Amino acid sequence: MIKEKPIYFSEVSQCVDRIVETVGKTIVFGMPLALGKPNHLVNALYRRAKSDPEIRLTILTALSLERPRCSGELEQRFMAPIAKRLWDGFVEFDYVADLRSNNLPSNVTVSEFFVKAGGYLGNEAAQRNYISSNYTHVIRDILDRGLNVMGNLIAKRRMGSETRYSMSCNADLPLELLDHLDNVRRSGRKIVTVGQVNTNLPFMYGDAEVTPDVYDLVIDSPQYDFPLFSVPKQAVATADHMIGAHVSSLVKDGGTLQIGIGSLGDGIAESLIMRHRHNATYRELLADAGIEDRNGDLVDRIGGRGMFEQGLYGATEMFVDVFMQLYRSGIVKRKVYEDETIQGLVNDGTLQETIDPGVLDRLIEKGAISPQLGQADFDWLQRFGIFRSDLSLAGDTIRNHTRSWPADLSRAENRERVARDCLGTRLENGTVCQAAFFIGPRQFYDSLNAMSERERKLFCMTGVNKVNQLYGDERLRRLQRKDGRFVNAGMMVTLLGAVTSDCLECGNVISGVGGQYNFVSMAHALDDGRLIMMIRSTRCKGSKVLSNIVFNYGHVTIPRHLRDIVVTEYGIADLRGKSDEEVIKAMLNIADSRFQEGLLAQAKQTGKISRDYRIPEAFRHNTPARLEKLLVPYRRQRFFRAFPFGSDFTEEEIVIGKALKDLQRKAASGKLRLAPAVLRQLLKKPDEALWPYLARMGLTEPSGIKERIMQAAVSYALEANVENAPKAGCGCRLDAMEAVQNQH
Repeated sequence: MIKEKPIYFSEVSQCVDRIVETVGKTIVFGMPLALGKPNHLVNALYRRAKSDPEIRLTILTALSLERPRCSGELEQRFMAPIAKRLWDGFVEFDYVADLRSNNLPSNVTVSEFFVKAGGYLGNEAAQRNYISSNYTHVIRDILDRGLNVMGNLIAKRRMGSETRYSMSCNADLPLELLDHLDNVRRSGRKIVTVGQVNTNLPFMYGDAEVTPDVYDLVIDSPQYDFPLFSVPKQAVATADHMIGAHVSSLVKDGGTLQIGIGSLGDGIAESLIMRHRHNATYRELLADAGIEDRNGDLVDRIGGRGMFEQGLYGATEMFVDVFMQLYRSGIVKRKVYEDETIQGLVNDGTLQETIDPGVLDRLIEKGAISPQLGQADFDWLQRFGIFRSDLSLAGDTIRNHTRSWPADLSRAENRERVARDCLGTRLENGTVCQAAFFIGPRQFYDSLNAMSERERKLFCMTGVNKVNQLYGDERLRRLQRKDGRFVNAGMMVTLLGAVTSDCLECGNVISGVGGQYNFVSMAHALDDGRLIMMIRSTRCKGSKVLSNIVFNYGHVTIPRHLRDIVVTEYGIADLRGKSDEEVIKAMLNIADSRFQEGLLAQAKQTGKISRDYRIPEAFRHNTPARLEKLLVPYRRQRFFRAFPFGSDFTEEEIVIGKALKDLQRKAASGKLRLAPAVLRQLLKKPDEALWPYLARMGLTEPSGIKERIMQAAVSYALEANVENAPKAGCGCRLDAMEAVQNQH
């Protein structure tokens, strides 16, 4: 094996040579999900395998990032400038291109445990080789599959002659692997760890900061720097805003929050900020939306309406950019500490962040330190800032470069002297967020890079085995994650509370379970934790509207015995500990009213609800029109906008994107219905108001019949959108849910 670690390479091909020399021609290569992949390394390994059929390469990873694929000329015209702006310079994965085109060589296998939502429907190779694993089981499972090379993208920092690395965006799996390396090597398996330096990565702290010797090989050359993949903001629709408003009322001040990426997370964050910064308006919303009348008791018990005086702590597998919005807004600010004693004292009020003169008395009284200070007590006090950093302990005396104090704190006069002269001002080494990986828009990366070292240390990147479960230091995790609200999203939910999130009943994988089960389990394990499952009440398939609340479904991600709270845009269903009939009644109350009677009839037919039961009148008006009307006065105050935290798209692109999406839906419902409208548009000149949008699409001066038809189709789609722009989505591509709907 490699004895001198790490070996540095300025050419990736030489690194591949060393890998093959070390582990042989059977290579089982693991990479983190999403952003943390060593793009150049995996491409070089893949090309080597393509050129040498004796190599057997298995790639084990998740969420391989790629630019959006365009399915037609209109989409290409729309996406090309966006792609150049957002992803120019990003190094694409060769294996993804070949997987997409069914051209993977027979000596290469790609297995992922999580994929882009809806991204591999219809791809047989991806569907066959998908591995269904809880996020916390991935390292176990890939080691069982013979992992012998692990590579990840890393950030570098030099301090004088010392070099430090950070696993940055993906401490999730590589950190956990380090814990297993010695045992794996003792078993006789040769295994290599490889880091690829990218200077664009923010240098993150916490457990992600490592010494160079954790890597056997390091690729470090400016030629391998590339821009980080940017995930543009999605538009937040009315349903997403209303789901966010309901969820925000269930979050307790002083508690813990886990949310994910996307429009639902943005909706939650906007309502939390509204609650904190515009509290009177927020309380009006709770009343107007019926949350106060319907769920006031639940809000009293587990949530809140007030400002976040204590603040929230983020314990989330994914550090999403809205956590930065919540941090900047003064909401994510509750600090936790990696010490059971300190955390317990903070929780019970013995310790405050600001250190006061009576702190030593309370610490002695609680038994946290001995009255006769020893080195362990002294180091502990100094580590957390209770003692100043310029002090040292020599025997029974505390010293700095000019003065000394007795370390015998059993005497009141000694405690008074030490308290007067030796205490720090604030507790140190606390964090406001702990996460396993991150990915987001470019502005998110820029904001992390712009932070000072001190501020960046507030965000601890660590392993998924630490974030997603309580095992290992369980008492500390319980103390840190008090009043945890673990917010996840599903595709469908049954009337009995079972949730479908990752797969269709035919077996086709949509995305993956990821860490969803982990957070469900943790919510139930914590005495004051709650799981909040978000479900949009309906979906569209062509021109048809379908309910996402169903009587039954042939695939379940989270079984009904783990039900807790389900939120749709129409309300909150508290299901924990309820009987089947109570669960069904609660679920009917938050279903779209177009489907309530049909669902009720199914429940009556199976005898799961009383045959004379009627849905209460208060819940029989769950319609999109009512929600749109509800939000009108708040939108006038600039709440509940399509992009509450900004957008990577121009105003024209937002309008065009929505128009093309509408056009796509109309075409899916029947091209014969669409043809007359486009034909009528061909016979007239486009309205003057449409010219800026047609110019963006390169259709102001069409040449030939094909471009004239495209101009007519786009003009037809734009006419319904320009006047009311921008209201909903951006992007003519089907989003993840639509991809599901078209297969379902």
